[in-house]
Amino acid sequence: MLAPSTMVRRTALLLVFLTFFNNGHAASDEDFSNLAILSPTDNPDNMLKLRGEGGLGTPCFSDSACASGLYCFACPAAGASGFQPKCTRCRITPTSAFPKNTSLPFNKYAWLTTHNSFAIFGSPSESGVPIITFFNQEDSVLEQLNNGVRGLMLDMYDFRNDIWLCHSFRGVCYDFTAFRPASKTLAEIKTFLDSNPTEVITIFIEDYVTSPNGLTSLFSKAGLMKYWMPVAAMPSYGRLWPTLQTMIQRNHRLLVFTQNSTKEATEGVAFQWRYTTENQYGDDGMNNSSCLKRGGSPAMSDMSRSLIVQNYFPSNPNPINACKHNSDGLFKMLSTCYAASGNRWSNYIAVDFYKRSTGGGAFRALDRLNGQMECGCEDVTKTCTC
Repeated sequence: MLAPSTMVRRTALLLVFLTFFNNGHAASDEDFSNLAILSPTDNPDNMLKLRGEGGLGTPCFSDSACASGLYCFACPAAGASGFQPKCTRCRITPTSAFPKNTSLPFNKYAWLTTHNSFAIFGSPSESGVPIITFFNQEDSVLEQLNNGVRGLMLDMYDFRNDIWLCHSFRGVCYDFTAFRPASKTLAEIKTFLDSNPTEVITIFIEDYVTSPNGLTSLFSKAGLMKYWMPVAAMPSYGRLWPTLQTMIQRNHRLLVFTQNSTKEATEGVAFQWRYTTENQYGDDGMNNSSCLKRGGSPAMSDMSRSLIVQNYFPSNPNPINACKHNSDGLFKMLSTCYAASGNRWSNYIAVDFYKRSTGGGAFRALDRLNGQMECGCEDVTKTCTC
């Protein structure tokens, strides 16, 4: 019969293989429901914590071993140490929920944003044709919002006499690049806003909609206009935004930006680059030595734009490498873009597979940004003196 310590080691080795073939996510609670037989005589510093007490970085076998706001995840892309599943941040936790202070102007906060929020791995085909395109996320939009995401990047196209979310090319949506009608995702957003009266969401639309008044009609039918922040309430020329508290009180809890410069005048949808700067997306936006502007965006240092969007994801999304990308590289890029933006911190951090990291990930980056903007501290979850 195997000694308990040998059994632990062999079980851990089996878990490594299961974890690798499961794209880095540890097995479910059901898969390891019999792990309670592990001997309690093993070194407690190396043992799995079975009752949800595992803190950040604690070795684990399943999500139930980790404390609230954490899940059990391995990152083989980070090297040999990454094969050991550890408790990793997966959402805003009660101890670090932000913002507690709503008195600052809106442009003095940072928000986690998902790139191609709708391009969800495993999405069923709603066009009747298998989806053959890139995937960038793994949770539904509602799950993303519940986990603390507050910025959504959505690609909208005219398709089948409706507006669909597609991950396509050359401005045309095809059956095999179509994910779902946009109205279904907007319904998830409405559900969240209805249930969370103090939360604010920003939508960035990569806009290929040509139907007259297509966007305003879409949002009206979705019942979202009651949350819509009108262009008239948005400050231009780099001025401070209303405070977050004011926006909540006025129910201006949905900001919608389009990359189509004509629709601010024709439909009242804010032209993104009148209010934001944005760095280059893809591989060129992941070079920590520079923070280049995206084509179409004003210069990162343009002070007449008061919101800064920072992209950090590769040209070809990769769920295996995402945990490495969303860790130290992302954290270092914060300072690079700060300098390029005229010593201003980014307001939106856009990533792929937002929960994947070697530990704190995009949530840790967010804590730093909000700490810096609130009072110059390294982590908003820590006590700091302003």
